[in-house]
Amino acid sequence: MIKSPEKFADRTIQFSAPVTANSPELQTLFDFIALGASERDRDRILPYNVVELIRRSRLGALRIPVAEGGGGSTARELFEVVIRLGDADPNVAHIVRNHFSVTERILRSERTQRNRRWLKAVVDGAIIGLASTELEAKRSGGRQVVNTKLTPDGDGYRLNGTKYYSTGSLYADLIFVRVLAPDGSTAYIFIPTNREGLELVDDWDGFGQRLTGTGTTTFTNVRVEAEEVIFETDTDKDDLPYNIVPQLFLTAINAGIIRSVLRDATALILNRPRTFYHAVSEQASEDPILQQTVGQIAANAFAAEAIVLAAADGLDRLPAASVQGEEAETAAALATSLSASKAKLIVDDLALGSATLLFEVGGASTTKKSSNFDRHWRNVRTLSSHNPNHFKARAIGDYEINGTPLPQRGFF
Repeated sequence: MIKSPEKFADRTIQFSAPVTANSPELQTLFDFIALGASERDRDRILPYNVVELIRRSRLGALRIPVAEGGGGSTARELFEVVIRLGDADPNVAHIVRNHFSVTERILRSERTQRNRRWLKAVVDGAIIGLASTELEAKRSGGRQVVNTKLTPDGDGYRLNGTKYYSTGSLYADLIFVRVLAPDGSTAYIFIPTNREGLELVDDWDGFGQRLTGTGTTTFTNVRVEAEEVIFETDTDKDDLPYNIVPQLFLTAINAGIIRSVLRDATALILNRPRTFYHAVSEQASEDPILQQTVGQIAANAFAAEAIVLAAADGLDRLPAASVQGEEAETAAALATSLSASKAKLIVDDLALGSATLLFEVGGASTTKKSSNFDRHWRNVRTLSSHNPNHFKARAIGDYEINGTPLPQRGFF
């Protein structure tokens, strides 16, 4: 019987400081998250209590330096954690993806007063969401803004417009929004989600990642203070040309899903009361075909994790490259973006293949809705569909053949 998540949380999970990648409390948190993951996915139970625990744990401060109150983790450690969280519940992992992406942008930027204030909010437990996509734009994934516009209002602004696919924002305390500035340039704003005139709607109807709050965000005459706007000309904006973290984050979640598939496949075999009459063994756990299948899933999990962490190592090399100057930093960022892009192509295939192998282990009975094993394939397929692989592979091939740089900024 599944324990009550609320009771389990209240009774056993206490956080005296922000969790780190090696905190015992972190594993306790992930065990709790995994406890009801399948039930939440099957019955569409939004994980508000889980997100509240993440706030209390201050997991979102994982990458903020210890001197500034955070966990002080490396990029590699962050992605190790993402893999573990993707294993526990890929919906929850996806909810915090934009949080870590935006936090990373702030960490790379000049430590102005407002950047320090935003980092302090994260240290205190705030979760950040993102509102970027506009369906009116002719090309998805880029930086074009045509709808969500700032207009001057006294010493500040008013914001009107609509964003779509605002993953995680339903659960967030702060939201990072790409907007059209009065002069026609692209800018960003950073405001609380409880600001008057801001509406978050849970209207995502995809077959996978059902609980991520990937819905519509509407801004109706929302007040925006001058200091909440980040213009292209501001010195404290993020200048890194490649947007690596968001894509690698999704790939890490898929790597985590393979772990979950491996666990379910092993449990299926160990608890299987019967097998096929033409199987080579009467005991499922002694069947060499089933053993081989689980062995393949285990190998896929190992390979996926190794690939993701190798790409994450490139992020840890960026600070040293930035000290050497803009050219060195751009070259290092390009190399890391290439690694993350290649990782996606391989890990997506490993994850999709592993999710399919689970049904080879269990047969037709594993397709029952009550088991909800199809969630693995649905979630992998949905995550993989972000920036489809054929576009990714073409860009990599163009670079290898012609030296054409990868697309910058946007979602690549």
